[in-house]
Order: sequence, then C-alpha cells, then structure tokens
Amino acid sequence: MNFTAWPQLIVIDVEGNGQNPPDLVEVAALPIRHGQADKSTAGAWLIRPPRPVTPFAIRVHGLRNEHLASSPAWKEIADTVHAHLGTAWICAHNAHVDYRVLKAHLPAWEPAGVLDTLRLAKATYRGLPKYTLDALIDHVQPDLAEAPGVGRHRATYDAFAAAQLLLAMAAHYDTWAQLVTAAVPPGLPGAPEPEEEATLW
Repeated sequence: MNFTAWPQLIVIDVEGNGQNPPDLVEVAALPIRHGQADKSTAGAWLIRPPRPVTPFAIRVHGLRNEHLASSPAWKEIADTVHAHLGTAWICAHNAHVDYRVLKAHLPAWEPAGVLDTLRLAKATYRGLPKYTLDALIDHVQPDLAEAPGVGRHRATYDAFAAAQLLLAMAAHYDTWAQLVTAAVPPGLPGAPEPEEEATLW
C-alpha cells in the first residue's frame, strides 16, 4: 500500500451522554499522515452536554457530569471542530454511528468519504467470532504504547486504536481504491458507485 497516495484522512471517535438522541461529551480527531497516526496535529475536545450524562454512559466512558461542568458547550467549539475536520475523509469503528452523530451536530459538514474499520475488518479477517474494537485489538495486537493513557471507551484512546487497526489492515490491500471498496459502507460518503449490470441492449 502506497500511503503517500492517500487523501487527507482523519480517524475520529465520539462519546455521548447516553440520551436519545445523544449529546456529545467527547470528540477526538486523529490525522493519518504518511502511514502513521499524527498525534501532533490531533484534536480532542471535552464538551458539557445540555442534558445530564446517564448512569449507563458513565459506566461506559467514565465521564461524569462534574468532570464536564467546566468544559465548553458544543456551540462554543462547533466551528473549531468543523474547521479541524474540513472536508477530509474520516474513519471510525462502526463508522455510521460516529458519522450520524457528528453530522447531526454539524449539519453543514460533509466529509469526502467515510471508512469503517468494522466493515474493513469483516472483509480482511474473515471468520472471526467478533469484530468489536476489543476483539480486533486482541486479534491484530497493534502497538498501543503511545495511545493516550485514559484507556478504552475514551475518544482519544479509541481513535488511536482504530488508526492502528486501519493501518494494519491497509497492508492487505494494494491500492486506495481497493481499500475504499472494502471499507466504505453503502450509502455513506465515498461509497463506490454500484456497477451497472451488462445488458444485451
């Protein structure tokens, strides 16, 4: 895989407050440059949600209401996040969830395309019993020594882990086009156009 041929790509992860629809409490955006995660230009934001964080969400990511009380509200940082993402491709695990939540908060934002490490893993590692982020970390054993120390289910850590999984799986493909075909879910930006069936007429 020739990483220099990749377009601008940012691995993202979002955490919510457990409400329906969810309010954002954390967003991470980690660029991929020259085949490596570029932590020097990463973005990470904690957000004070307008509604309380539910007990279930607290059990997942550990972010309590008191942790977020001094963080900015979404409207205070929305333009900054939008500018950071720009029109780059994005990548996430189970990407339609992250894309849908971010798109709801940034209606004017539209990435060039959306890679999904979950979909990519199913194409790359056929026959695994599970394709959760934890299961793939166990299977691939990526180097997470430089991952942020907050741990799993925090946006910065999960974005870093997804980035390492993406790079490991990309090695199984020769071209960016092949990767896109395997990794972009139908209906999301960047999905290849379905081939028209040949006819006799």
